[in-house]
Parts: sequence; C-alpha cells; structure tokens
Amino acid sequence: MSKPWWEQGIRFACQGSGKCCVSRGDYGYVYLTLPDRRRLAAALGIPTREFTRQYCAKTEGCFHLDNREVECMFREHGRCSVYEARPTQCRTWPFWPENMKAKAWTAVAEYCPGVGKGHTVPAETIVEILREQRRSTEQL
Repeated sequence: MSKPWWEQGIRFACQGSGKCCVSRGDYGYVYLTLPDRRRLAAALGIPTREFTRQYCAKTEGCFHLDNREVECMFREHGRCSVYEARPTQCRTWPFWPENMKAKAWTAVAEYCPGVGKGHTVPAETIVEILREQRRSTEQL
C-alpha cells in the first residue's frame, strides 16, 4: 500500500478567517453527535435538551445545526463564538477524509488561509484526527 501524500505532515494553523464556516453552501449541514450537543449546551449554560430544541434540526435521523437563516448561528463578526466547544465536524477541519486527497487538498488550500501556515501537523496527528472524524460520523 502506498503512503499518503501527507506522510511528512502538513503545515496548518487556523487563521480564524471563518471561511470553513461558509464553504459548504446551501446543501451542507454541521452534524452534531450527542457529545457535541452536550459540549455546546454546557458552553451556552443551558441543558442539552434546550440546546437541541433551540439550535438543532434533524434530517434523515441525524441532528445538525439549524442554520436556515444564516451560515452559522455561532459565527459572530467573522469568528466562532463557541470555538472551544465547537462540534467535531468543525474541530477536525480541514483534515476530513474527503479533503485528504491531493486534488481536494489543493482546492482547500485555495480558500483556507491556514494551509501552509504555522507548525507542521505530523502524519500521526492527522491519522488521529481522521479517526475522530470517522468515529463522529458513526455516532450520528
């Protein structure tokens, strides 16, 4: 089996541009696992049930942020207001399985200013992030 193109790691440091928050267009959702909903509810100081009722919708059996009016209700002044509690889908960006193909990464790099910045994220860390993203998807 051949090694991934990113076997030497990838330089990445979030620049806080918020471009990843708005890159999915009209069809995308920020999916939420139960731990995601609990973490966000705690950050907002409300019960998980209230968070779910107030901020979530359910499509095909999966909870997601209900962002009908805006790209993300937690994006304020171009930044994430719940950054420390953000959902797994957001925390694992840009290291999603579909982005880790060389051609896809090139497209990500075109609009994400964090690509090529900061320290090198080692391949081992990328593998762990990919695993976290997959586990999260399985929990939906």
